[in-house]
Amino acid sequence: MIDYPKANQPGDSAVPLAAHPANYETLSPLSFLKRAADVYPNYIATQYGDLTRTWHEIHTRCVKLASKIVAAGIQPGDVVSVIAPNIPELFELHYAVPMTGATLNAINTRLEADTVAYILNHGGAKLLFVDRESTATIQQALKDVENPPMLIDIHDNNASGDAISDTTYEQWVNAGDESFNSVPITSDWHSISLSYTSGTTGRPKGVVYHHRGAYLNALSNITGWNLASHPTYLWTLPMFHCNGWCFPWTLAAVAGTSVCIRQVTADNIYTGIRTYGVTHFCGAPVVLNMVINHSEEHNTPLPHPVDVMTAAAPPPASVLERIENLGFRVTHVYGLTETYGPAVMCAWHKEWDERPAQERAAIKARQGVRYHVLEGLDVLNPDTMQPVPRDGETIGEVMFRGNIVMRGYFKNEEATNEAFAGGWFHSGDLAIMDPDGYLRILDRAKDIIISGGENISSIEIEDTLYRHPDVLEAAVAARPDDYWGETPCAFVTLINGSSVTEEDLIEYCRENLAHFKCPKTVVFTDLPKTSTGKIQKFLLRERAQALNEAT
Repeated sequence: MIDYPKANQPGDSAVPLAAHPANYETLSPLSFLKRAADVYPNYIATQYGDLTRTWHEIHTRCVKLASKIVAAGIQPGDVVSVIAPNIPELFELHYAVPMTGATLNAINTRLEADTVAYILNHGGAKLLFVDRESTATIQQALKDVENPPMLIDIHDNNASGDAISDTTYEQWVNAGDESFNSVPITSDWHSISLSYTSGTTGRPKGVVYHHRGAYLNALSNITGWNLASHPTYLWTLPMFHCNGWCFPWTLAAVAGTSVCIRQVTADNIYTGIRTYGVTHFCGAPVVLNMVINHSEEHNTPLPHPVDVMTAAAPPPASVLERIENLGFRVTHVYGLTETYGPAVMCAWHKEWDERPAQERAAIKARQGVRYHVLEGLDVLNPDTMQPVPRDGETIGEVMFRGNIVMRGYFKNEEATNEAFAGGWFHSGDLAIMDPDGYLRILDRAKDIIISGGENISSIEIEDTLYRHPDVLEAAVAARPDDYWGETPCAFVTLINGSSVTEEDLIEYCRENLAHFKCPKTVVFTDLPKTSTGKIQKFLLRERAQALNEAT
């Protein structure tokens, strides 16, 4: 039974205040799928190579799969895990699992077996769907899982690897009950998914989303991005990452088409645009770099404008400028796993269109303002919990409050209470607030460089390095220094054939930055990244420290 709100507020006694079935419904993104199937049954929902499925077919498949999940003994509140790349099965599980009242746990396909085992143990998965490319990892992980889940094989002809089980995903779909009724979601506070953080400073934490937040953020993706009906969306962003920023649910709300791909490459992106008419995709700045370099190499102009939403590390202004010159329209967003993915965006003002290209890119590189469904966003002094002045100089911590902040960390009350101290979610990101109310992130708290008592933003140095024509990628970390305490150490990947030296890049920085901010060391290397394209700065900090130990 739905827990209807009671008449507990003052008001005109002649007006009944209690909620009724006629005027109150719990919020769940499952309603988007039902509407898409009812209103646009023959529109294409998923495209995977030559395989297409309509919204009617997707809805039917999800209902049948949900019936088999329940028949297997899964109860509301149980955790159902899946490890798979961006294929239609993972898209369908974003609906089929919540239809049962269970909680979906999408696991990062690039994790090593030890961490996967930790997630399966900590999350307590009762059922696990496995794409064949992850079979070997799961088999190794299961050796350390105390209560192994039931296993279901995802058989995709495009995948290499062995089956993990004799029971396959398609067998369950084919044998499912088309008349199955979804388990009622009696409260939109009910958990819909469990996502694990990257765990760069220890074991990953389990972040719990609820139906209400997923519903609201899915809609906010539409309003914030001006997403028209029936877009064609390319899955470059992993669906296992913050549930694909809630876009599996967004795409049902607008009856769009999901173009699924197993590997994110520049060729696949351009093929998606030309062959399937892709209009939108999301990705980290590393994806933007991939697209830029492919275009410059092959001289491939776009057949039509394509909208890109980018996040992760703040994209350098030079990258934004170059990709927009190719015909891509970029929207910069910011968020964390704990905020359902994007919760902040650089909302654009039309008068900025008149600014020079480089200035426009610098404006767009800011993180910006809160999403429509985020109630509170500010830069606060974490000691006093008071807002910092909006002067573009005073540093504070970015904090969030509202319906698209996680329920909490799974089985970790201490970390949850710490994250919510003072009535705000503490992001751990250091930022300043500009006079127009747009925030600019300077660094993670642990990434700020303190040199001779001065705070140096690694992001500011990186943005300068990216403007050098021979720099493909750059990241900056603190290197311990006996005199200064810390100095900036730049890790740089050059374009092929470049002969630029360490001295050249240091001098370039000195020409464009205050001298105390310039790197004292430049290391030429490939940058370590997570599966979502984030540069792993904790590894770079270790490398920078090792430089001292080596000398």
